[in-house]
Amino acid sequence: MGLALALGSAALIAHEARAAPEAVVTELMTKPLPDYPGKEALMINVNYPPGAVDPVHRHDAHAFVYVVEGTIVMQLKGGKQVTLKPGDTFYEGPDDIHTVGRNASKTKPAKFIVLLLKDKGKPVLTPVE
Repeated sequence: MGLALALGSAALIAHEARAAPEAVVTELMTKPLPDYPGKEALMINVNYPPGAVDPVHRHDAHAFVYVVEGTIVMQLKGGKQVTLKPGDTFYEGPDDIHTVGRNASKTKPAKFIVLLLKDKGKPVLTPVE
């Protein structure tokens, strides 16, 4: 019994060590948009550690992406996968499902800025099954 528990624990630790690192998201600014009642602008900084991968999700917002550092891979449901480098941009609409979002490198970080035009109080990201 003790050996089975030890082997099970070792397998769990090994699985967790292989799990992709998560993005680190920092809010830079939120601004109400009085000309658009119920809407706000939210600017975030996203840092992808090497090998980071996002879950499939949606934003329920207009999302404007600007790559600052590194290389990222993006794809929307029904669209083509694109690889973006510093200075490149990407757009997601309120009805888009973001199927691929990841750091293209397993050794170098990537960083991008996102401006979201969204409903006040709505979450930044909603996972999609």
